[in-house]
Amino acid sequence: MLAEIKEILIEQERLQQRVQELGAEISRDYRGKELHLICVLKGAVLFLADLSRNMTIPVSFDFMAVSSYGASTETSGVVRILKDLEQSIEGKDVLIVEDIIDSGLTLHYLYKNLYSRKPVSLEICTLLDKPERRAVDVPVKYCGFSIPDRFVVGYGLDYAEKFRNLPYIGVLKDEVFR
Repeated sequence: MLAEIKEILIEQERLQQRVQELGAEISRDYRGKELHLICVLKGAVLFLADLSRNMTIPVSFDFMAVSSYGASTETSGVVRILKDLEQSIEGKDVLIVEDIIDSGLTLHYLYKNLYSRKPVSLEICTLLDKPERRAVDVPVKYCGFSIPDRFVVGYGLDYAEKFRNLPYIGVLKDEVFR
């Protein structure tokens, strides 16, 4: 464990087990269909990679980058699209793959934006959910873990672009934020 990590919230083995379960569940739900996965960069990229390798259905990928945080630990509430999709999603079954849902503001905006592009279906899969922080409702169909209101890093999640490569979900020590 790194010196900056106060505690490990979700161990690597448990993470991988849950991602396998989600991959199997999604594959069952979309059996006989092709699923278009939209990865929300940068945090969800590791989750997308592992999740898609645990699916038994045909999938395609695209990527979006949105921002409402910057280098802060609190959302600004203002959502900006930094990178848009490269392909049309009209007429496709689409699954948004997100790393974490906090206030829900970013994902609410993204969901409405993507829904307006006329996919056949649009669902959300998140690795982590902080329901007690929710400011707006978002229709999450697949959730890896509900977690308490703590600032977490690892498995794609960062603080100031660091800690993404940790193989577990950890909580930073308070002095790291100073």
